[in-house]
Amino acid sequence: MKAKDRLIVALDVDTKEEVEYLVNELKDDIGMFKVGLQLYTSMGSEIITYIKNRGGKVFLDLKLHDIPNTVSETVRVLTKSGVDMMNVHSQGGHAMMKLAKETSVKTAAELGIEAPLLIAVTILTSLGDSEVAEIGYTKSAKEMVEHLGILTDKAGLDGVVCSPLEAGIINNSCSEGFITVTPGVRPAGEVVGDQKRITTPGQAIQGGSTYIVVGRPITKAENVKEAAKKIVAEMEGI
Repeated sequence: MKAKDRLIVALDVDTKEEVEYLVNELKDDIGMFKVGLQLYTSMGSEIITYIKNRGGKVFLDLKLHDIPNTVSETVRVLTKSGVDMMNVHSQGGHAMMKLAKETSVKTAAELGIEAPLLIAVTILTSLGDSEVAEIGYTKSAKEMVEHLGILTDKAGLDGVVCSPLEAGIINNSCSEGFITVTPGVRPAGEVVGDQKRITTPGQAIQGGSTYIVVGRPITKAENVKEAAKKIVAEMEGI
């Protein structure tokens, strides 16, 4: 996989004009666009069609977390939409994740398309040990990530979302080929924002991340194309 294919840009915007600008500027220089709650709430499934029609790939980041049947039926609909990757919350449990994966594979086979990568969120990168304890977990953030990663692997999913600081732990604890998608990546000197467990792009790749997710350092840059290319260059230099 080329370095640029490992870069996912978070489209944390909510207007069609912003989307059009970012997709047209970046589609040839990155691997995927992440569509999260903000943009999906604003534009709905139209955003998936827009990006796909322009040759881009879509990571739909809705973090599905509900009873198994509800998540399964939602995954069925989203698989039909043609997304390339989507996620659920690992804290929904083994049965929920297993059924979601089975549904996605079955739906894709019926349509004659490739099944999207289905991954699970472990512990949000905005949470540190104190926040994890506040929720009621007795394990540290890293320990919870490993625990939930193993649970996700056993459920048959393709990988997890975790901090780049935990990518190596997941690689050592889970099956070969199990992927790590890591937000919480900031180029050196950038504002940290609301992230707690972060690294630079180079550190993330060295640490074992399969994909890195970058938002504001690219989308808010004066020259978004150059910002993306700079991050790819750093990844290539590792």
